[in-house]
Order: sequence, then C-alpha cells, then structure tokens
Amino acid sequence: MAKRPTSDTGLDSKRRQFLKLAGASVAVGGFGLNVGLAHAGAGTGEAGDVLDVAIIGAGLAGLTAARDLQLAGSQSFVVLEARDRVGGRTLNFDMGNGHVSEVGGQWIGPGQTAVEDLARQLGVGTFPSFYEGNTVILGGDGRLEVDLKGTFGTDMTVAGKLSELSRDVPSGAPWNSPKAAELDKLSVGDWLAQQNIKPEDQPGWDASMTLSGGVTPAKMGLLHFLSMINSASCDYEKLDSIKDSAQGTRFVGGSQILSTRMAGQLGDKVRLQCPVRKIADWDREIVTLHTDQGLVRARKVIVAIHPALCNQVQFDPPLPQARAALQCAWPAHSPARKTAMVYSRPFWRDKGLNGHIIMLNGPIIWAWDNSPPNGEVGVINAFISNANLPSDPATAKRILTELYARAWGDEALQPVAYHDQDWGRDDPWSITCVSAIPPGFWTTHGEALRQACGNLIWSGTETADIWAGYMDGAVRAGHQSALQALNALRRV
Repeated sequence: MAKRPTSDTGLDSKRRQFLKLAGASVAVGGFGLNVGLAHAGAGTGEAGDVLDVAIIGAGLAGLTAARDLQLAGSQSFVVLEARDRVGGRTLNFDMGNGHVSEVGGQWIGPGQTAVEDLARQLGVGTFPSFYEGNTVILGGDGRLEVDLKGTFGTDMTVAGKLSELSRDVPSGAPWNSPKAAELDKLSVGDWLAQQNIKPEDQPGWDASMTLSGGVTPAKMGLLHFLSMINSASCDYEKLDSIKDSAQGTRFVGGSQILSTRMAGQLGDKVRLQCPVRKIADWDREIVTLHTDQGLVRARKVIVAIHPALCNQVQFDPPLPQARAALQCAWPAHSPARKTAMVYSRPFWRDKGLNGHIIMLNGPIIWAWDNSPPNGEVGVINAFISNANLPSDPATAKRILTELYARAWGDEALQPVAYHDQDWGRDDPWSITCVSAIPPGFWTTHGEALRQACGNLIWSGTETADIWAGYMDGAVRAGHQSALQALNALRRV
C-alpha cells in the first residue's frame, strides 16, 4: 500500500483531528450517524495524496453527496466536474435585471420531499407554475382554445388504469415486479393501442410521453413508465399534469441555484473543467482517477454521472460484464432542445390565455408560461422537435415568434430576448436529458444498476429508489451514495 509523505507533526495533528471527529455524532442527509472517517480532515487531492472520496460529477447528485460528506465532518474529498459550471442537467439562462429562465430541468411536485428539504436548507424559495386560462392547440391551419385545467388533456379513465397497474411495479426495482416479464414485453404505445384511445386524445398522450421520457409512446417501455407512476404515489395525474403534479412548482432563482449554492459552500473542493478519462484499480484499496488536471487517488469513488456517459470513461480493469452491458445498452438519444422567448410582460394573460401551446405535427412539442413569480416580464419556454425546426437560432426564433403570433396575436412578434439550448449540440457532457427506457431493458439489466463494483459507488438520478430521472431522484441518490461511502470508510 502506497503511503503519503508527511511530517511527524502533521501526522500527530491529523490523528488528533481524527479522534475528535470519531466521537462526534453528525447528521448526514437526515440520518444520524456516529462516524469515524479514515484520515478525516486529510487530503487535498494533490499528487501523492490519498483522499477518502472522489466524486465524479457536480450535478445535484454529486454536490448533494459532497455536502453530506462535509456535514459529516469530512474534508478528505473532491468533486470532479467536466463542464465549466456546476448543475449538470439544470441550467439557468440569465435574462438580465435579476431574472432567469430555466433551460434544463426545472420542476418539482408532490412527494418530492428530498429536493424540497434541500431547497429549504439552502434558503431557496418556490412558487407555483402558471396554468390558469386557456391552452392553445395548433394543427395545420387550425387553432383551438381549450381549458385543460392544469393537465395535458389525457383520458382520465385510461390514466386510472395505468395508476392501478403501477401498484405492482416498485419504482426502485421494476424488474422485481411479479408482472415484470409480461409488462416489459410491451411499449406504452402497444398498451395504449389496446385501450381504444380516441383520435382527439392521442396528441395529449404523445405530448405527455415525449415530455416525460423524450420519446413517443411506441418507444417507451411500459414497465419503466409504470415505475415512474409508482414514484408519484401510483397516481398518473401527479406525474403527468401541471396542477398538483411533478410540473407544479418552480424554484425562485431557477433550479440551477441549488447547485451553485452548494458549490459555494464546498469552495475549492469542486474542480471544474476536470473530466475523468480513466479509472484504474477500482478493485484495489486505492483507486486512481486520470483527469485532465492530473491524477486523483481515493479510497472510494462516487460516480454521479449518467450511466451512458460512463461509456466515455476507460475502466482498468474492465467493469464486470453485467455493469458494462447495462451502460452500453442504456438509451442516450433524448438530448432535448429547449427555448426561452422573453417579452416585456406576459400579455397573453390579459386575453385569458395561459401561454401554453400544444402543436400537432409541428416544431413545438409544448410551450408554457415560464415567467418569474410576479410576472414582471413575460417568458415562454418550449420543448422543440429538432426534426421540425432549423438549428440556426435566428431562423428558429423567427419561426417560433410567427407560431406564437398565431396563438396569441401580433404582440408575440416583438420579443426582447431569446435563448436556444440544444442539449445535443451545446453540451457534450449531457448526452441525454431523460432516459427513454425501452421494452425489455429492466428485466435484462436491472440487477446491475446499483451493485457496487469494488470501490465504485454508482449514483446519479437514474439510481434513485423513487423519482428516478427527476431532480428529487438526484438529491436522493446523492444522500444514498454519501451514506454508502461513509459506512464503507467507517469499516476501513
């Protein structure tokens, strides 16, 4: 075992720090633990140093894990982030004058208590999403106004059937469902085809599924979708609506503020522009991470990045076959494109409109009012179909303003700012925003999702027991991985 060079005086000091921490009782992510960390308070990550924990990824999961370690009294960790910013798949567009609009993940809802608790601890407020008034549906040359009352207009009878089916599909391990073999053969589209969906209801299902999973119902596995509903207390409406649902609440200051505030508390423990290229000796006592800023050595490594992104890291020795197969098979084809159009005020509200648009066979999947809490300025965000809108932002802006004018009138032709976030083009480290898990995936690969490999601890929202794929799932995964690392270090 390699030893760190240190003076006798430095070693005595670290021993005293360790003994002091070993007797302390601390709270980690809501768990009361009596922890004794290996080499607590030691290690800076410099060449030759051995840290207790290295965390890969400065999104919500990685930063939550780091914050928990810090609250536990550890200073022997580092967070390695490939981007030049923190926040992962959350990102704020600065509109000026203190206003932001989220162009990544942004909503929370009932039952998402982990991220709510984190926001409260960080002093971040929340406010409700705006949906009062009529939604505009555009199709061909037609235009229709309808009050969807905070939903996407899906058939509630069919939704009730999905809610009932979800009771047998545990959110954290759908492959353990007693009906897993049967359900995992079907896509949501296959199942909907058996329900005699009315033609006028189909667009609502298509929009809802594309927003939740990044694909049409034909490509989303039924078993996986049921596990998502299970997270929402087995209530479809709490998953795929706006009112009292997972899209019901926003953060004051935008969702990325959670990560920036955590990073501010962690200080120089967070290293930006530091992608990990290779992880060596993960099956030995000390793991070596090869980064663009040099080597990092640690006893435990929390891998808080998307499973498919792990394919861009070289593992030496190779990962176990089951884990490698899961990473290779994980879908990574839903990078998403999100736009923000800014107006001097939310003029559509004066007309009894809520700023929401659902479009049939066009570039807009869904547009909505994303204005700040008091409506000081008007903001329309939209999920965009890349296949139906040019990639050039100026051209896209012109086309979108013309469509908005069809929906709300000529005032929509005068935006004051525009932002176009194409995640597949603009961010090489977010190869997908949501995971469109296909039929057959969980019954084949599920068991390998969370199984630790040597000193590697898998984290990130995809590993959460509930609300996997959501910000709440990321926070839960961060708490869990920190707890795993602390328990493992206590046994060292």
